[in-house]
Amino acid sequence: MRLIHLLREAGLPTSGVADGEISGITADSRQVRPGMMFVAIVGFTHDGHTFVPDAVSRGAAAVVVERDVLVPEGVPRIAVPNSRETLGHLGSAFYGHPSRELSVLGITGTNGKGTTAYLIEAILSGAGRPCGIIGTMGAKMGEATIDLERTTPEAPELQRLLREMADRRIRYVAVEVASHALALHRVTGMRFAAAVFTNLTQDHLDFHKTFDAYLAAKRRLFEMVEPDGVAIINADDPAGAAMARASRAQTVTYGITSGADVRASDVRLHLGGTEFRIVTPRGHAALLRSRLHGRFNVYNTLAAIAVAQWAGVTLDELAPARQSFSGVPGRFEAVDERQPFGVVVDYAHTPDGLANVLQTAKDFVRGRTIVVFGCGGDRDRTKRPIMGRLAAELADMAIVTSD
Repeated sequence: MRLIHLLREAGLPTSGVADGEISGITADSRQVRPGMMFVAIVGFTHDGHTFVPDAVSRGAAAVVVERDVLVPEGVPRIAVPNSRETLGHLGSAFYGHPSRELSVLGITGTNGKGTTAYLIEAILSGAGRPCGIIGTMGAKMGEATIDLERTTPEAPELQRLLREMADRRIRYVAVEVASHALALHRVTGMRFAAAVFTNLTQDHLDFHKTFDAYLAAKRRLFEMVEPDGVAIINADDPAGAAMARASRAQTVTYGITSGADVRASDVRLHLGGTEFRIVTPRGHAALLRSRLHGRFNVYNTLAAIAVAQWAGVTLDELAPARQSFSGVPGRFEAVDERQPFGVVVDYAHTPDGLANVLQTAKDFVRGRTIVVFGCGGDRDRTKRPIMGRLAAELADMAIVTSD
C-alpha cells in the first residue's frame, strides 16, 4: 500500500510526507522487514522511540513517533499525539478496514468472555451464520485455529485476522475484548456491531490501579458500538447500568434475578449440566437444557442467546448447537482417566471465578473438595488473600502453587 494512501485512510495528515510503498506495520523493531512502517510506542518497561535506529537499520520505510526523535534523511517521519491510538487506525487502514465487512461482536467482562464467545460461535455457525472467534484460546475460523499471545492481539495482528475472516466470507466474529486492549487502543479503528457485558469483579488492579478505572476501561467498548448496533448487558451485575448508559445503541438485557429482556427462571443444576426456562424479548419461551455446569454458565448461555436473537436466530434454530456444545477447554473441564475420584480443570484466576467453580463443585461433590490454585501472571497481588480466604471457606483442602 502507498504511504500517502495509508495515512489518508487512517485519518492522518500527509503534508510534507514523501510517498513510498509500505509492506506492513509493526510496533516491535525486531519484526521490521524492508518496506515496513515502524510505530514507536512508549511501553511499560521500554520506550519504542529508543528502537527507531534499530527499525531503520532493518529497513523501515516510515516511522511514526509521538516525540522528537532523530530519523535518517529519506525515511518519512510522521509525528502524532498518541502512537498507540494511531497504531489502531493504521492497522485498520492497512488491511482495508475489515470490521466494516463483518459483524464484530465484542465481549468484555471479568469472567465468562471465552465461554460466551464459543457459545456464540457454536450457535451462529450451527444456524448457518458463519462465525469466527478471537480470544484467549486463539483465533478460530471454521476448523482452523491459530495460537495467540494475548486475549486481544495488538492492532496490526488483530486487523490481519479480521481481514482473513472477511476474505473467508465469515459473517460474524466474536472478539474477547480485554480491559488492557481497551486502555491500550488495540481495538481502536474497529467497528463493533454488538457488545456484550458479562460481569465485573476484581482483577487487573496492578494495571488499572482502581476499580473505577477498571470499570471505565470496560465501558469504552460500549461507547464504540455503532448506533444501529446492540449492547447486550448482564442486568444482574451492578456495573451493568454503567455499561448501558455508555452506549448509543439499542440495549438488550439478560439475567436471572432481574426483569431482564432475555431471562432465565426455574434454574436447575444437576450432574448432567443445567436446565432452565427462558423468555426472550419477542415473547417466546422454551425449556432449555445445557451440558454446561454452574449458575455462571446460565449467564453465559443467556448472553449468547441474546446475541443469536439479535442476529435473527430462533430458539428452535439454536437448540441443536447449544445442546451439543460441551464447553471450552480449561473451563470447568472434566478429566476422566478412570480414576476413583472426579477432576475438573478451570481457568479461574479471579476471586469471583474461583468462588463460582468451588461453589459449583460443592453442589455435586459427595466427599471432600480439594483445590489446587495459583494467582496467575504475577500481577494483581491484592486478589491473592481474597482467593486464599475463598479457597479455605469453600474447599476442604487448598494447595497454593505457581502457574
